[in-house]
Order: sequence, then C-alpha cells, then structure tokens
Amino acid sequence: MTNSAPLSGITILSLEHAIAAPLCTRQLADLGARVIKVERRDTGDFARHYDERVKGQSSHFIWTNRSKQSITLDIKHAESKDILLRLLAGTDVLVQNLAPSATAKLGLTFQQLHARFEQLIVCNISGYGSEGPYQNKKAYDLLVQAEAGFLSITGTDGDMVKSGISIADIAAGTQAHSAILAALIQRSKIGKGSNIEISMLEAMVEWMGFPLYYAYQGAPPPARSGADHASIYPYGAFTTSDDKVMMIGLQNEREWEVFCRDILEQDSLTSDSRFCKNALRSEHRHELREIIQRVFSSMTFKRMTVKMDAAQIAYANVNDMQAVWDHPQLKALKRMVQTETPAGTVESFLPPGNNSSYEPTLGAVPRVGELTRLILEELGFNVEQIEHFYADGVV
Repeated sequence: MTNSAPLSGITILSLEHAIAAPLCTRQLADLGARVIKVERRDTGDFARHYDERVKGQSSHFIWTNRSKQSITLDIKHAESKDILLRLLAGTDVLVQNLAPSATAKLGLTFQQLHARFEQLIVCNISGYGSEGPYQNKKAYDLLVQAEAGFLSITGTDGDMVKSGISIADIAAGTQAHSAILAALIQRSKIGKGSNIEISMLEAMVEWMGFPLYYAYQGAPPPARSGADHASIYPYGAFTTSDDKVMMIGLQNEREWEVFCRDILEQDSLTSDSRFCKNALRSEHRHELREIIQRVFSSMTFKRMTVKMDAAQIAYANVNDMQAVWDHPQLKALKRMVQTETPAGTVESFLPPGNNSSYEPTLGAVPRVGELTRLILEELGFNVEQIEHFYADGVV
C-alpha cells in the first residue's frame, strides 16, 4: 500500500466555521490535502465552544477538524489582504461559508479572484444561495430542515421532530466535498479553476427526493410515522416481552411470506385482503401492527433474534451512543483510531471510504492559531513583520 494519498500536494484554504464547511474540508484532509483553517483571533471557530464534552472540548469541533492547520487572521483588518493574497497564491481550493455579501466585500468571490488566480477553485457554502429572495436570510441547521420540508415528514401524528444530528449542515458539507473532487478532475482537463455554489437548502432538497416524488403534483405527502417507514410496512420498531426494542425491515413479498410463516406463524395473513401487498399493508398498518406486536410481546429479545436469524429477516438493535462506541462490528472492522487534540488523545473513527491503494491522512485537531507563525514564515514574512502582525491585531 502506498503512502501517497490522492489529494497529496493539494492545498485547501478554508474560511470556515460551524459544521458544513469544516466537515467538507476534514474529509478532504482525510484524503491527504493540506487544509489551512482560518480562524478568528483569540476565540477561533465558534464551534469550538458549543459544549465541553470531549475532555473539555466541543464535540462538534473535535468531529470536524482533525488533520487541519489553524491560522488566526482578522480578515477585516486592512493588513490581512497581503497575507490572504500570499495564501491564495499557493492554494488549490478556497472553501468558505461566510455570508455571500461578506465574501464580495472582502474581494473573495470567484469573479474577483479568477483573473489573478486562474487555477483556483472556489467553493461557496451558504444557507440559501447567492441570489434570490432568501439569499440574505440567516440559515441555521434546524431552520433549513424546516424550509426543506424535512420536519413535515419526521415525527409522529402529533409532533414534528427534528433530526438528532445537523443533517442540513452534513448534507451541504458532503455535497461540497464531492463537488470539489469533481472540480479538481475538471481542472486537470481544462487547466483552469471553477466556481462551486452549494446551499444547505439545495443539499437538503436533494436528500428529500423520496418524499418530494411521493407527493408529486399535489399528491398527499408521506405521513409522519415515528420510527416506522412512511410507505413500507412492516418496517419499524416492535417491543419484545423483556421490554427491548427491535427494528425490523421487510422489503418484498417473499420476505413478507417468510415473516408470516416463520415468525408470526400465521400463513393466512399473506392472503388477507388487507395485507396481500405492501401498499395495503401500509394503509392498514395499525391493524397489522397489533397482530405483529402480540407475537413480539410473547418472546424475549434473544428468542426473537434466533427466529429472525433462522428466517433471514432483517432486524437491528436500537443502540445508544455507548453501544455504538462498543459496537462489535466496528471493532471487527478495526474502525477506531487515536487522534491527538489540544486536551489529549481521544478515540475517533476512520473515514468510511476504504481504499486499498492508500492510507487516510489522520492528523491532530489543532489549537487556535497553532501554526500561524510557521505559515507566515512559509509565506515569506520576516520576524519583524510577523511580530507587527501580532501586535497590531492582524493575526
């Protein structure tokens, strides 16, 4: 296996905060890119202060910022321009999730930079895009979940429920990551950089494809169905006699027949006019749920797993966070690695894109401005200039 990761030699400059852009650039760092993270003086990325759950450090920040080099810079300071221009001269990709109006004021739009840095790829991550009636609206993850329709299909009849993770940020960061990889390939063909616009709203709408098409041309949307699938049934949670929850999933008529025969031991259900195909099972799910739950209530979780395994019906445990950290499959796949942070070593997970030709690049989570002085020296500033930048509040 070679040690040369696919993005070795690529430099990413990121004006980033919160989750979407940092998640994008962390994934690029995992692929070997050098990621220079520009942070606010003193406080750094505000996501550093969301909580103190990881040895006194923010859970969000530790998750999204390994393998990066932190430099502090007041990008509004007049003297920061020379530093930014020198950084950009050696940069392949500029990633930023500043407000669209702020980007233009700072002279960091693709149009403003392209003439000087022809090979530079610029990736702009925003809440709602750089034009249109929503372009200047503040966009936080939960608000975009609402605008994209996610809340309307998630929860129960009585209550909408947000995602337990920052799903709109994650969607945008993931889409930006793949778009940057495509732009690097495109640059190798045409010899020039390009502009990428990613909004959290557009990324979430891409992920909302199923419910959008389910409700195509005014059709009724998927009902909020709790832990159950909105349109496939039985596909959801059932409780065993020892009060443990098992998630089960049936995808086709063959599995339904096996489930009726081997698990429910009620072959007649397959010919019942209420349950003979998925659309009808979904329509009559409340009646069917009672039938299935009676069977589950008569057996322990362990006994039910034996029957489900024998019948080859898909099921899953409903794990809490500690159970995921201790997951036997993750341990068997050797997913855990040690990551250095400013407060000491913590466990983290290998990136999921396993590739036989290279090892992922896994470095430390940086302190605020940890490499500011070193990077300034690399850019050709002398000791006197660097001391002036510190004294004058530029870095």
